[in-house]
Amino acid sequence: MRYIPVIFGVVLFIYGLIDCIRSEPADVRSLPKPAWIIVIVLLPLVGVLLWLFLGRPRYAAAVGSPTSAQRGPSLMGRSSQFRAPDDDPDFLRNLEVTCAQKAEAERLRKLRAELDAREAKLREQHPNDETKH
Repeated sequence: MRYIPVIFGVVLFIYGLIDCIRSEPADVRSLPKPAWIIVIVLLPLVGVLLWLFLGRPRYAAAVGSPTSAQRGPSLMGRSSQFRAPDDDPDFLRNLEVTCAQKAEAERLRKLRAELDAREAKLREQHPNDETKH
């Protein structure tokens, strides 16, 4: 029974440290991310509580406020929110363009083959016309 507060403190410390390390530097509030890591390590329980209330990014943003993915790329060049390909409008648009390009290329390939066949057939019918030109 007396170990429960110690276990709770250790779990809270580990959670806070991992949460801080995994946060995007651009989203961290109040202090820079490396400073938060130092605070959490030097003041284990107090540092984690400060992190949770003052430094932790607000992932559950209010309705209408932009998330980090909507604001644009972070400092690391990656968005902090993952999107499945079928939810990404840019991916779907590029997919449609790629499919249209492949269909057009196939249509042109068939037309070229048809044209080559017609030219070969005309050459067979009029073999002497090539030498006159």
